[in-house]
Amino acid sequence: MAEAHPVGFQYVVDAKKRGAKVFHVDPRFTRTSALADTYVPMRAGADIAFLGGVVNYILSHGKDFREYVLAYTNASTMVSEDFQDTEDLDGLFSGFDPETKAYDQKSWAYAGQQEEGQDEEEAHTDRETASGLEQESHGPPVPADVPRDPTLQDPRCVYQVLKRHYARYTPEFVERTCGVPQDKFLEICEAWTANSGRERTTALVYSVGWTQHSVGVQYIRTGAIIQLLLGNMGRPGGGVMALRGHASIQGSTDIPTLFNLLPGYLPMPHYRQHPGFREWVDAIRHPEQKGFWAEAESYATSLLKAYWGDAATAANDWGYDWLPRLTGDHGTYQQVLDMIDGKIKGYFLLGQNPAVGSAHGKAQRLGMANLDWLVVRDLFMIESATFWKDGPEVATGEIVPEQCRTEVFFMPAASHAEKEGTFTQTQRMLQWREKAVEPPGDCRSELWFFYHLGRLVRERLAGSTLPRDQGILNLTWDYPLSGERGDEPSGEDVLKEINGYDTATGEPVPNFTALKADGSTACGCWIYSGVYKDGVNQAARRKPGSEQDWVAREWGWAWPSDRRTLYNRASADPEGNPWSERKKYVWWDPEAGEAGEWTGYDVPDFEKTKPPSYRPPEDATGVAAIAGDDAFIMQGDGKGWLYAPSGLIDGPLPTHYEPSESPVRNPLYAQQANPTRKVYDRPDNPINPSAPDERTGVFPYVFTTSRLTEHHTAGGMSRQLAYLSELQPEMFVEVSPELAAERGLTHLDWAHVVTARAAIEAKVLVTDRLAPLRIDGRVVHQIWLPYHWGGEGLVTGDSANDLIGITLDPNVLIQESKVGTCDIRPGRRPTGPELLAYVADYRSRAGLRAEET
Repeated sequence: MAEAHPVGFQYVVDAKKRGAKVFHVDPRFTRTSALADTYVPMRAGADIAFLGGVVNYILSHGKDFREYVLAYTNASTMVSEDFQDTEDLDGLFSGFDPETKAYDQKSWAYAGQQEEGQDEEEAHTDRETASGLEQESHGPPVPADVPRDPTLQDPRCVYQVLKRHYARYTPEFVERTCGVPQDKFLEICEAWTANSGRERTTALVYSVGWTQHSVGVQYIRTGAIIQLLLGNMGRPGGGVMALRGHASIQGSTDIPTLFNLLPGYLPMPHYRQHPGFREWVDAIRHPEQKGFWAEAESYATSLLKAYWGDAATAANDWGYDWLPRLTGDHGTYQQVLDMIDGKIKGYFLLGQNPAVGSAHGKAQRLGMANLDWLVVRDLFMIESATFWKDGPEVATGEIVPEQCRTEVFFMPAASHAEKEGTFTQTQRMLQWREKAVEPPGDCRSELWFFYHLGRLVRERLAGSTLPRDQGILNLTWDYPLSGERGDEPSGEDVLKEINGYDTATGEPVPNFTALKADGSTACGCWIYSGVYKDGVNQAARRKPGSEQDWVAREWGWAWPSDRRTLYNRASADPEGNPWSERKKYVWWDPEAGEAGEWTGYDVPDFEKTKPPSYRPPEDATGVAAIAGDDAFIMQGDGKGWLYAPSGLIDGPLPTHYEPSESPVRNPLYAQQANPTRKVYDRPDNPINPSAPDERTGVFPYVFTTSRLTEHHTAGGMSRQLAYLSELQPEMFVEVSPELAAERGLTHLDWAHVVTARAAIEAKVLVTDRLAPLRIDGRVVHQIWLPYHWGGEGLVTGDSANDLIGITLDPNVLIQESKVGTCDIRPGRRPTGPELLAYVADYRSRAGLRAEET
């Protein structure tokens, strides 16, 4: 966090000054480690083993916050008799289909709900389209009378299932698998549990070191399980904070830039599963379900009205047939492989630099070299704009500039200081940024680019009667223009549309509960509804912290409905009283309003006037089915899930699998890696052998990558600045003194790192920041590389991402780029065609197929 999110880390330092204890668990000692009370080194890719050990410690020592667990989690819910755990099936859950590498999830369901579960064909489709999580909070309905055991003694209740699942995750197992000494591990367990409960809370913070794995979603699930067991969810000072990337990565998933989602996490329709509007909406809301997802028709209809305005009517299902449909995997990695195969003709790149910033850099560059046209919008001439003339494949002869078919159009972009709009940061908070200066020359904002691109396309299609063109022609594309040049759309006008408005009066809606399914409201993103409440740009609020309370609700605006802590109903006990005066946050005030209401320091994440005593009638659905003590109002049963009966492609409980590339044998099961991981089995995407394959010795070391404070993402901005380039002038690789001695590496001299995909060179930094770990009785060495370098800028170097293959988490299709295996050798790498022969020799010795040309 100090290395990659230094502005946010100042608050961790402030907390430490007030007495908070900071633990940092990471493969490498970083700036965060230097400011932590305790640093714990561990093996990259073994986090579920570590976190599972914490779960086992909590359950075996009775450290859970029992009243919270009983009231607010599904601990007492009974699981189907058909369910079999990985402990029963040597690393597989019940229902696995070896042909599709997907699960029939019916046996994972709650008792009596087996028919609600997904079959393997549906799960396989969800993996291909990164849609599995839609079946979680949007998932099948959970009736009020589902069997429960409030004593938590029945062997089929979630609490006991969890306890058995993690029973083998002992301190000894953690040490053997992660390389973490038992005393260090127990220090964390004791501190975490002692600082949780009625009077205290502990926060859990993670970043892409958790997400970029073939089990990345399950890493995060394990952290959530711990925080639920300890009563840290929905409470001040607790929770799970996902550190998003710089500027607006959270915003880019909210609005979004992902192929499988529409704004506000509404799923993109699938051509087979959702042939009509009704099937699509019902798949989101499930008519029998409880919770606010039951109102999805209002969110969906309002979105389509924002897209198509008056052209969207009840008669044409609000323009539903104009929405694109998913047909399979349309993710970024499938796209680049499709480029290589000649299936994609043109590509837009905005704010991305895949030539050096995405996994398997060689595949990225070869894919872009096989397009008809490529549009790159950026501040500088980045590697993704110049790969055709000076990329690494030009030296090897794989790209010949005179023969490269791709015509590249470079469009200069305005920087963040040269445009107005919102950033959404890691706290789900929108913050408005004014334009400081006009962009120079031909530089333009994204709003300008997309508005005028859309205008030109619509002009070209004017008069077309083809059905495929009607969605574009009917778009509401009437934004007023202003600015010095008189051609810039207003960011505030777009924010008003995102907020939502009454289609008859144009008045902004106050929040998402005002959205309607009858076409009377339009809203560009339902979770952002309220950001322009009362016609005021709420994201522009900047009242200093010294002038308001500690929740600082008058700084920016957080979705949904300006709630700073999600699920904060859980900060009060089932009767609505604060768990303690010290951790008072929101509570039920029986004297407020006409008959009592929820109040507190934050906007209550609950219906304001629904009393804690409310119990829904038997036939209630949707919001009316949420009981007064159902704190997790987006979940199908109102509970925080310790066990996920649906929604996760790879299992209802996180379990330890080794990374796709690992020199270590899975100590728990015969199943080595995540059996449902997304793989692309092609000669141009070779994956290094893993244990127990004896050829793991060809790539004996573990490598991981991360950021430097002085450089920004793929380096497109920071390597153009003299000050930052001077602070970090060269690509380097960090190794321990022990590994340096083993491989003959000299401090500040050259070395090269090799995988089945590439060989890159870097200067050697011999450092104690990386320690050899003893794993399963033998020493495992790890090396570390920053990922900010490429061939353009004031300082240049090889790209770490060239080393990484394409293997993806099955739930969200994110790449496993935080762990892999490699070899490292002293001296510079070969150049030209000799480099290809050098890597090919490694592949041959590893028993991998030769790359096809």
